[in-house]
Amino acid sequence: MKQLSGLDASFLYMETPEMPMHVGALHLFELPASYKGSFLDDVRRHIESRLPLAPALSRKLAWMPFNLANPVWVDAAPDLTQHIVGIKLPKGSGLAELDEQVSQLHPVLLDRDRPLWKFHVFEGLAPGPDKTRRVGLYTQLHHAAVDGQAAIALAQAILDVQATPRSIEHETRAAKKLDIGLADMLSGVLANQLQQYGNLVKALPSTVGALSQVATQGVRSVAGRAVAQVRGSAGDASIGLAPRTRLNASVSDGRAFAGVSLPIAQIKTLRRAHAATLNDVVLMLCGGALRRHFLQHGPLPRKSMVAAVPVSTRAAGDTTANNQASMTVVNLGTHLADPMERLLYVKAASAAMKSTLGSVKSLMPTDFPSLGVPWLMSTVTSLYGKAKVADRLPPIANVVISNVPGPAFPLYMAGARMLTNYPASIVVHGVALNITVQSYDQSLDFGLMACAKAMPEVAELAAHLEATLAELLALPATSEPVAKVTPEATSKPLSKPVSKPKPKVTAKPRARSPAKAAAAL
Repeated sequence: MKQLSGLDASFLYMETPEMPMHVGALHLFELPASYKGSFLDDVRRHIESRLPLAPALSRKLAWMPFNLANPVWVDAAPDLTQHIVGIKLPKGSGLAELDEQVSQLHPVLLDRDRPLWKFHVFEGLAPGPDKTRRVGLYTQLHHAAVDGQAAIALAQAILDVQATPRSIEHETRAAKKLDIGLADMLSGVLANQLQQYGNLVKALPSTVGALSQVATQGVRSVAGRAVAQVRGSAGDASIGLAPRTRLNASVSDGRAFAGVSLPIAQIKTLRRAHAATLNDVVLMLCGGALRRHFLQHGPLPRKSMVAAVPVSTRAAGDTTANNQASMTVVNLGTHLADPMERLLYVKAASAAMKSTLGSVKSLMPTDFPSLGVPWLMSTVTSLYGKAKVADRLPPIANVVISNVPGPAFPLYMAGARMLTNYPASIVVHGVALNITVQSYDQSLDFGLMACAKAMPEVAELAAHLEATLAELLALPATSEPVAKVTPEATSKPLSKPVSKPKPKVTAKPRARSPAKAAAAL
């Protein structure tokens, strides 16, 4: 029995029919040429074999009496016929039909009486270029159970680095009691709450000191340095309230989804040409695409649109299946028509955001006392949506943009090769568009989830990402290329003869086992 942290549980309390709080991804798989079986049946058998490695798939919620505190996770055996379902599509369907299926399935809430996940297997897709059979998979995992990095760890357990599934050594574990007594539950929760209050008291002195230091430095001075980098061309890159757009409204219970893949080689070319990070390039692409979209469908704000950017607070090597993240904001330069000015603006805005983030990242809590919080938070969330408060509050951000690193090599499941990995994430009242990005193999895969009422043309926005990439690649480089070091350039005349060095014996690299290769994902 483990009680949910305050951050994990908040995704349960904020969930309504208009705001589903599960995440997932849309995958396209290619089956071996000789494949003859049922992929749905094979996926069920495959997941069953991996359950010992994926505890997040074998636990469900147990609620506190009177909903006075956060619920706890208890072990539960999933019924795979209910959690992994098949869907027949019209013969010859493609990615557009898969996007539409995600748009229809994403608003359906997960059953809280079962483990909080569900997989949908799609048959009927058009074959690949070499006539190989293709299938689709849409996964749903509740955000109360995983964040982006935890989902990556879960994928490591489920997926393989070669077509032949690796062998799994099943650990024998003693069966855990599913029926927890009321006294045990209350005593465990009370102990957890007392510990949380104690942690807050212990952390108070260091928190106050850190906040004082940040206040002394001044956020405005940091933003000012960013402005100085682009003065005369990019304008003010400082952080402020976002302009109101049609994305800053209470969301409906409808969704519109689209996925698009961009070549990772071209993304790396942009990074080198402009001394930028991958996150910088993602922000540049999204800003340019949003500008194109709002120029077409209007109105384009005169002020820069602002992105809310999730920030991981997870320690290196931590694969715990929970949420360890917070949020910051960054300007996108959508008000600038010149693509070069916009590029420099985004770089400066991103640098300003990072320089302030380091001082407060350790202060972002992921857990806190929850006595009385569940019923209060659920009531406030319901009233917030019904009263359409988001339509009147000044917007902090216009879009959520999240970048999750992924593997740079192909992965397999149940013998099928995964071709795409389009993330599907959450939209909330006041921010009706979420763009989540994950690198995979030779591509950068974008998953765009929007409220269908606020932005039904999300497929057009996906196409604008491709156009923006071409626009940025056409710009001249802003950073000097690194000169190649040649033996001729580094050799110097020797003042005296030297003995000829003995040839080095280089051992051949050993091939990694599938298990070790998977662990390196």
